[in-house]
Amino acid sequence: MFRKPAIMLAWAALAFIVFATLSPIGLRPHIGGVGVERFGAFALVGLLFGVAYPKRFWLVLILVVGTALLLEALQRLTPDRHGEIPDALLKFVGGAVGVGISLLINLWLGLSERGRHSKPTKSA
Repeated sequence: MFRKPAIMLAWAALAFIVFATLSPIGLRPHIGGVGVERFGAFALVGLLFGVAYPKRFWLVLILVVGTALLLEALQRLTPDRHGEIPDALLKFVGGAVGVGISLLINLWLGLSERGRHSKPTKSA
């Protein structure tokens, strides 16, 4: 029911984060404190990808936290940005928290692989 919108929102949010992370510093949007922005952006992306792909928990987790680390490393290649380990860790944790919340939602809704296997089966 809400999987297709979640897929579109997840990829759009990730594209926005890529832009915000790698664009010149003057083009970076400012919503709140930078720590809140970093954590919140990746938590949201993790949540959206987890809801969009409920049966792909590990793949989603690797995608989200891997993207966080990769983007922080790529900032080292831009002239006016800097990639820092504390920033990468904040994004990493935010992404993992978002994916974890999506797992709980998917288990509650019975959408994840874990949720399917944990339900009792009917005997013939």
